[in-house]
Amino acid sequence: MAKLCDIGLIGLAVMGENLALNMESRGYRVAVFNRTTSVVDNFINGRAKDKNFVGCSSIEELVQSLATPRKVMMMVKAGPAVDSLIEQLIPLLSKGDVIIDGGNTYYVDTERRTEYVESKGLLYIGTGVSGGEEGALLGPSLMPGGSAAGWPLVKPIFQAIAAKVGPKNNVPCAEWVGPRGAGHYVKMVHNGIEYGDMQLICEAYFVLKQALGLSNDDLYNVFDTWNKGELDSYLVEITRDIFSVRDPDTGGYLVDVILDTAGAKGTGKWMSQLALDLGVPSTLVTEAVYARCLSAMKEARVRASKMLKGPRSKFEGDRANFIEETREALYASKICSYAQGFVQIEAAAKEHNWPLEYGNIALLWRGGCIIRAAFLDRIKEAFDVDPTLENLLLAPYFTKAVEKAQPAWRRVVCTAIELGIPVPAFATALAYFDGYRLARLPANLLQAQRDYFGAHTYQRTDKPGVFHSDWIRLRKEPK
Repeated sequence: MAKLCDIGLIGLAVMGENLALNMESRGYRVAVFNRTTSVVDNFINGRAKDKNFVGCSSIEELVQSLATPRKVMMMVKAGPAVDSLIEQLIPLLSKGDVIIDGGNTYYVDTERRTEYVESKGLLYIGTGVSGGEEGALLGPSLMPGGSAAGWPLVKPIFQAIAAKVGPKNNVPCAEWVGPRGAGHYVKMVHNGIEYGDMQLICEAYFVLKQALGLSNDDLYNVFDTWNKGELDSYLVEITRDIFSVRDPDTGGYLVDVILDTAGAKGTGKWMSQLALDLGVPSTLVTEAVYARCLSAMKEARVRASKMLKGPRSKFEGDRANFIEETREALYASKICSYAQGFVQIEAAAKEHNWPLEYGNIALLWRGGCIIRAAFLDRIKEAFDVDPTLENLLLAPYFTKAVEKAQPAWRRVVCTAIELGIPVPAFATALAYFDGYRLARLPANLLQAQRDYFGAHTYQRTDKPGVFHSDWIRLRKEPK
């Protein structure tokens, strides 16, 4: 009798294929199924040839090929397809078996599905998977949540296939996040921070290109230098590399012939919408989403460019110093982006009663994922010192870093504005910092306005209670 499989995987698109190959390369026997069965045949006879796989022609066959407790991972498009698969799997599985959703699923759906699958006597895990195609194959960052009893069953596999970090590369970027939809929520915030990071890097590039006229070779050298210091990260590294790639068709640089309209898959928008629901100011991801929306208005921008004029002045100053100031502005803005992300995770944890370990979440992002960066170790250290830290900006390391970068940060934003170069993410990060550091904001006037026209009431600084004033009468009374 053939040996039973350790795990089953449904969905052989690129991410599913690569995850399956990753699992097999770590010594696991994997059963695979795809709705279009020819995809299974092509995989088994192609990339999986002579490897430890079992190709299945039906979900029933896949379930029958698994050792108990069965573990079935779905790598299909988020939405109704996941619910349909769950309904097909439930009657085929036994108590204690685990269904895993590895898609980019909206966390509310994972909350609902966890409760539903558990009511059927099964276990459910919704896990964020980050790292793209390469990460899935060589080592992703995994952010699992759902049924806590399911984690020990999948932990050996998840930690075997995950990216490894640490002095001896022995710390897996896969650890339990929390109950129900917590894993997918953290993945969503990861993606939102990614949106902010990418926009900030693009603004740094645009400022250096427009203000200083740096060539792609110059930009390669700048980003190469940046990647050796505080900004050491995956996104800075690949940005550097992009500036070196030639277009086979034209012989010029490929980045220069790419149309300037950005796409999006929705997770950034989710984070922004949920931030509004929670009442937390995740301004970086929101501005990054809007920047993509504006970029998509290409035809309108081309028309507007023929009618709307801006400054014609040129940069005058120390070019090398301005490059360094741009680096500092990028670093300070990046700190604000991560600070906002963790504030939102903390607010969601309170809202949904998720007992999360914020330092461990930072560790999950140190390898395999898109936002991996050297300074995530500093975030872990900050939460180790104070697990209830309300904002990363208040941790001594980050307080000092932003304080040091502040003069340069302000000069870069001012210079960009004076030259007519849009830097919405740099500017909103600075505005967030300035708003957060002030004990008093102009919302006193806003509350007065609301009470004047809508009797929305206000509180006072000199005595407790809730008050309403007849503003028209008071205005007319003699002083």
